[in-house]
Amino acid sequence: MAQAPALPGGFELPLEPRLPRIGSVDAVALEERAASLAKRSIKKDAKVWALQLAIRCTDLTTLEGADTPGKVAALCSKAIRPDPSDAHVPSVAAVCVYPNLVPVAVDRLRGTGIHVASVATGFPSGQYPTDIKIADARRAVEAGADEIDMVIDRGAFLSGRYAKVYDEIVKVKEAVGDAHLKVILETGELGTYDNVRRASLLAMAAGADFIKTSTGKVNPAATLPVALCMLEAIRDVHEETGRLVGFKPAGGVRAAKQAIQHLVLVNETVGPDWLTPELYRIGASSLLNDILMQLRKEKTGAYQSPDYFTLD
Repeated sequence: MAQAPALPGGFELPLEPRLPRIGSVDAVALEERAASLAKRSIKKDAKVWALQLAIRCTDLTTLEGADTPGKVAALCSKAIRPDPSDAHVPSVAAVCVYPNLVPVAVDRLRGTGIHVASVATGFPSGQYPTDIKIADARRAVEAGADEIDMVIDRGAFLSGRYAKVYDEIVKVKEAVGDAHLKVILETGELGTYDNVRRASLLAMAAGADFIKTSTGKVNPAATLPVALCMLEAIRDVHEETGRLVGFKPAGGVRAAKQAIQHLVLVNETVGPDWLTPELYRIGASSLLNDILMQLRKEKTGAYQSPDYFTLD
């Protein structure tokens, strides 16, 4: 088993003994709290701030087999100026693409402060040999990515081979060096909230800088109860160790209203320190346009046609 990274507060594991004793998640209480927080209303000024924050925390993403350099270049232009008619709309946090298109994004985003993220490690299945996963992540960083979104081996996790999942995260983290590592749990395949919590703790113990709900290829994805379960694990690790781990819901968040619900969840669970792109991202390919429409409505009092915004 790979040696655990040094984490503050003694959070290195005797992994196998600890994971079975993480405690059961009260599913009813979790879902009720998530539903209650989703009903919070916010005033107009706060809503504009929340929508702009959601944009600043967005990982603008294209992960399709038909992706081309031209499509990625256009996506990067949108990342820089999401609404060309309104200079007050902020840039997004990152653009996320497949490894072979990283150089295109790096070239287009140079000097903007927008990060280049790449999926790796056999995305989206995770069903690749470990050495290929490591090489995949390393090559993406060598191509210029400064953030790596890796997927865990759900087959190994669900069959109880926690050490294999843990070792792969440790090795990928070592391979990517200073690049930020987001670990995707693919919660829609984990089956239970207990598994979501267990996988969250495992990923953080292995050195994840962020934990992420989903690839966006499996439903259900970033539901509010799943997000709350992961945020509570982040909170518990922070209280125990002082370590700050980021969170990224991805998949199924398509409307501005949903994005605001997720921001409320973050604020009420881990606190306002996480309301920053350094510790919070939201991943979606269709969310940004709805946020832009809502912002325009808040500023002008009238909805704009979706045709006013590019489809990327």
